[in-house]
Amino acid sequence: MDFNAANLSPEIKKAVEQGMDDAQKELAEFEKTELATGKVTSGELFGTREFLKNNYLYRYAAAALGIYGNSEKEAMYPIYREDASGQPLNGKGNKYTIYLPPGDYHPVNAFWSFTMYKLPASLLVANPINRYLVNSPMLPQFKKDAKGGVTIYVQYESPGKENESNWLPAPDGPFWVVLRLYWPKQDALDGSWKQPPLELVKK
Repeated sequence: MDFNAANLSPEIKKAVEQGMDDAQKELAEFEKTELATGKVTSGELFGTREFLKNNYLYRYAAAALGIYGNSEKEAMYPIYREDASGQPLNGKGNKYTIYLPPGDYHPVNAFWSFTMYKLPASLLVANPINRYLVNSPMLPQFKKDAKGGVTIYVQYESPGKENESNWLPAPDGPFWVVLRLYWPKQDALDGSWKQPPLELVKK
């Protein structure tokens, strides 16, 4: 069956547009209260029709925010849209850190990565060291503390030459970060592991 919006009556067209507007508002609220807070994980958004059933909000969120995402057993995508205190992320005048305690750093059987995206376009961020993510293959070059932990510096300006190995460059404005866990372990799948907070550095 062919669909042509031009053939709709004014009343139906208005109702469709209102429905689209309502859906976009519901998605924005879902992002803020469920995804950004970790109440709902990416593993709940992606999968087969049988897995998602009739949860059209989840299906809409998956298509709008990460179409073609993997099922949770293949990969999980915890996101950072806010800092640990609930404030939107913004590289203009702000500096952030993510601390990875010693050990496996993240519960994966394969590898993990943090990727930076500039808002509102959700595009990668041009920067002087041409680095758009930090990931587990980079572990040998990271600077570690005395216990073996790693502090990732998330900011617009360089944290200094001595810390640039741990720098994830941010834009001079709004951004978000995606943590990708490939082939996650059971403690990530069952929710017992929590993603490390992104902390605002106090001025």
